[in-house]
Amino acid sequence: MNNQSRRKFIKLSGLTTIASVSGLGFTLFNCASDDEVLIDENNDLNISGVSIPSSLNVSREGETTLTGKGFKVGDTIEFVSSTASLTFLGTVVEITENTFTFTIPANFESGNYTLSVLRNTNSLLLGNILCNVIANTNIPDVAGKNIKGVVYSNGEGIANVTVSDGYEVTVTDAQGRYYLESQKQTGFVFISVPGNYEVTNVGSAPQFFKRISNSVETIEQKDFSLIQVDNNNHVVLPLADWHLANRNNDLEQFNTKVLPDINSTIEKYTANGTKVYALTLGDLTWDAYWYDNNFGLNEYVPYMNKVNAPVFNLIGNHDNDPYYANDWEAENKYRDIIGPTYYSFNLGKVHYVVLDSVEYVNSGGSQGTIGSRNYNEKLTNDQIEWLKKDLATITDKSTPIVLAMHTPLYKNPTVDAGGNQINSTDLSNANILVNVLADFSTVHVLSGHAHVNYSVEEEQNIMEHNTAALCATWWWTGKSGYANNHICKDGSPGGYGIWQINNTDIQWRFKGIGYNEDYQFRTYDVNSIHITAANYAPNASDADIESYADAYASPSANNEVLINVWGYDSQWKIEVSENNQSLPVTRVNAKDPLHIISYEVLRLNAGATPTSAFVTNTTAHIFKVTAAAANSTLIIKVTDRFGNVYTENMVRPKALTLNMV
Repeated sequence: MNNQSRRKFIKLSGLTTIASVSGLGFTLFNCASDDEVLIDENNDLNISGVSIPSSLNVSREGETTLTGKGFKVGDTIEFVSSTASLTFLGTVVEITENTFTFTIPANFESGNYTLSVLRNTNSLLLGNILCNVIANTNIPDVAGKNIKGVVYSNGEGIANVTVSDGYEVTVTDAQGRYYLESQKQTGFVFISVPGNYEVTNVGSAPQFFKRISNSVETIEQKDFSLIQVDNNNHVVLPLADWHLANRNNDLEQFNTKVLPDINSTIEKYTANGTKVYALTLGDLTWDAYWYDNNFGLNEYVPYMNKVNAPVFNLIGNHDNDPYYANDWEAENKYRDIIGPTYYSFNLGKVHYVVLDSVEYVNSGGSQGTIGSRNYNEKLTNDQIEWLKKDLATITDKSTPIVLAMHTPLYKNPTVDAGGNQINSTDLSNANILVNVLADFSTVHVLSGHAHVNYSVEEEQNIMEHNTAALCATWWWTGKSGYANNHICKDGSPGGYGIWQINNTDIQWRFKGIGYNEDYQFRTYDVNSIHITAANYAPNASDADIESYADAYASPSANNEVLINVWGYDSQWKIEVSENNQSLPVTRVNAKDPLHIISYEVLRLNAGATPTSAFVTNTTAHIFKVTAAAANSTLIIKVTDRFGNVYTENMVRPKALTLNMV
């Protein structure tokens, strides 16, 4: 049996403090409870009690101390890179009963490493660690500036990194130094992480920000260490509207259906070395249940941490504290637990901006009393002014901008009698945002909130992508005893976006949870649809169902077929043929019948009144054809704007069932 086969690791039950000594002084590291501790004392080296932090700051030619017993002066500490062909060796120079101190080589590089100890012909794996080579951060004060710091990677300062306190914006100098004169209103200083760099994560949350005091008289130094990566090619997964609240067995649905799907997608794209990132689009939680169900943002974090990629968060209207009838105060818990409510970052050659588009009003809210939770859909003036300054740092106006916010810029569109899309703004100060973005040639707006999919291309340079919900219809249709499916108000499957970026080329599509990426539409044989109590809700009455069933309350024999194409935008093409004859395709406003029987009808069957905000939406991404015969097979071909083709040989009759595809 070799040394490594005898190892046994357990999870720490609390915080363990590890001391590190470097050329810049003595630092304490608090290891979180998921750090691994070596407890096996039966290895050939008789080493035990080793505690390895998830990350460690080191200085070249410095010394670092970690916790562990059984080490000897002269032991070799081996660092083997997990991402590059790099190996570095340090030497144990000092030991105590419970610690060992070792040297850091002069040519050491920042990165993720497997850490081992070597002694003669024996070796023992200690664990995995992210090491950051720190820079010389001894920088002078500057009169009038109360926040300063260095942004560095691999021991060297990085120039032209954008740094902000949420109001003022500056960039680092040639040595990576920055200075801010701050009123310290947000409680943060944060960087716009430059392309081809990453920050360390706490759990899955990137640490692009540092917390600061509210004392404007106090000079504070906040340094940022970056890890160099290649993310010119990357994937972003927009994850809208989680609504975790410990109800409707949502946590079980998330753990058993949603999370495995997300992590499988991440694994698929990371397999070839592509960097993958998640971007939430708000409503991580549900304010109405923060106190009743004892489930708020603190409880959301462990579920976020199960996503196997860095997760950039965004605040939604339901992520505000319902005990406060003031927008700023209602956001305090989000800032305390998650971080800034607006910020920016770069991945490769793309600039991402995260905004808070909700002004929380919450009439009647007070300590111990949940208010009405009402809100305005707008960007505050402070955010607009910050956004102008942030975008001013991007001199190349051909840089793609991806702007994310919870509530949409445009409303769910409709179509006129000719199938032409009709758009109207949703954000109350939409015109201001459009003007701020006017200088950039390519802007994509990512939004959520509506629990449906739609696209709007009202402005020549701006395309909005409203992304359907991770929770679908607030976890109702997948709830135990209901439809056992996961469907949104427009008939889209519950799911998320997959955005593939290659330098400045951007491609996207929506992925339904539990389906492969090629599942992009669903067809309905209207002749086979008759939504009645007898067919779908034996405990309800036809009178109960009729108003919800819409056009499907009456039988049809018109040979009509509906095609719901949830990812549709202006560059998609829908073609249908019957017996080798092309059929005219018309874009219509319609309701998805599968959602009606999956939500409204089953709520009525349970003796409940469907929640008005959850009922089936009229959507403009449904297309209608009329066949010549009732039982012919239709060949349906849908082509997206990137040339991907999705097909179905639609065999008719086709029944409307809860598990149809």
